[in-house]
Amino acid sequence: MIRVGLVDDQSLVRRAFSLMLGIEDDIELVGEAGDGEEAIRLAATARPDIMLMDIEMPRMGGLEATRRIREVGATKVIILTTFDRDDYLFEALDAGAAGFLLKNSEPERLLEAIRTVAEGGALLAPEVTRRVIAQAVRGRRPAGVPEAAHRLTERELEVLREMAAGLSNAEIAARLFVSEATVKTHVSATLGKLCVRDRVQAVIYAYEHGLVGGRD
Repeated sequence: MIRVGLVDDQSLVRRAFSLMLGIEDDIELVGEAGDGEEAIRLAATARPDIMLMDIEMPRMGGLEATRRIREVGATKVIILTTFDRDDYLFEALDAGAAGFLLKNSEPERLLEAIRTVAEGGALLAPEVTRRVIAQAVRGRRPAGVPEAAHRLTERELEVLREMAAGLSNAEIAARLFVSEATVKTHVSATLGKLCVRDRVQAVIYAYEHGLVGGRD
């Protein structure tokens, strides 16, 4: 069971997400908060595995709350926001957020993000993935294909390229005509062979070493 905390200053938004999460067999909503200060207290008392965090809230915003929560505890944070802004995105990643999604994302993508982050991964909205990569590799030239990359199978390379396009595991499975479980296996194998901690780092690695196409 994945224990989730929900932080948003709008009660209607919290209610909507609560209803969505409540029908999932493997997710338990363990508490709600209306601002960053309440979020910190919720993290300390309920100790959720995942915190879904809004950004713009009274008293204390989500970015500062994320930073404080990550400094003192094991709770992982997924940012959920209506604001598609680069400054928010990079501040959230610097603060230690493991995911960044827009509130207009499909429900399935949020559920996948929760499960991916709970398993130790990271997930960004496709709308922002390429901007993260562009920022990370700006000014660098492809460093050539290292030995680690040669250990990837053709299928693992395919999965890596789809990850670089911002596709979720479910979307990759549909694109490659395989099961979602098979995709997860390929993702895990790819991360291990490349010695990176999550799919975001894997995609950065792929761009740095010229394993995928042109960069922004």
